Amino acid sequence: MSFSMVTRYAHSPKDIEHYSTEDLRDEFLMAKLFNPGDILLTYTYNDRMIFGGVTPTTEALEIKLDKALGVDYFLQRRELGFINIGGNGSITIDGQKDTIVTHDGYYIGMGTKSVTFESDDPKNPAKFYVVSTPAHKTYPNKKLPFANALAKPMGDQAHMNKRTIYKYIDASQMDTCQLQMGYTVLEPGSSWNTMPAHTHARRMETYMYFEFSDPDTRVVHFLGEPNASKHIFLEPEQAVVNPSWSIHCGVGTTNYAFIWAMCGENQTYDDMDQVDMHDLK
Repeated sequence: MSFSMVTRYAHSPKDIEHYSTEDLRDEFLMAKLFNPGDILLTYTYNDRMIFGGVTPTTEALEIKLDKALGVDYFLQRRELGFINIGGNGSITIDGQKDTIVTHDGYYIGMGTKSVTFESDDPKNPAKFYVVSTPAHKTYPNKKLPFANALAKPMGDQAHMNKRTIYKYIDASQMDTCQLQMGYTVLEPGSSWNTMPAHTHARRMETYMYFEFSDPDTRVVHFLGEPNASKHIFLEPEQAVVNPSWSIHCGVGTTNYAFIWAMCGENQTYDDMDQVDMHDLK
């Protein structure tokens, strides 16, 4: 088992004006999330979110970040959410084991001392996409089966953005300190995850793109200020950090799915500022 966590810093909008393509990818893209038997994480200074992949095979895996975070154990001052995008598996939370099938999620509250991840079949491992944010209060752990996820149809075919948003960790249905998390699936023939673009200055966000309908599909994620946009091409199972001051939108060469995770000042899902199409440059 190998464990790695890289650090990515916060940036001024002025900083990225001069970034090359490689600079932009180095600072905002997590190119490798899932590797069999490994834990691969990124710590971003944007609201101090930690995100990445846990891919157990023959042995259980546990995130241990006491020294790195200056705490006694990983979730001493943090909350954690995850969605499994791989095969079936299980987790053990402070000694209590629970099954996790594909697309199931979980919320785990501050103060939980041990969370271990396992796969039922090492040849078809679970892929736990995990997101952790700072917390100030303990809320109850909660299993979030995909079958019970709050589904919100959005968009239409005429604008190539017909999609269903599945809310897992959302303030409208459960208590958290600041973490929100969900799964969006675009229908065949749709490619925009949101357009017109928006910003939400009170929350940063990460996007993890996966379930491409064709292995040669690519998603173009747009970020930057509305009048100075940048873009990053993503392959399947890659993630990108989207600062709070940046536009939030992307488009694919075919349909795809993505997991979004947010944290910051406000938990209201619809708290966003629409960008006038004439202001996009």
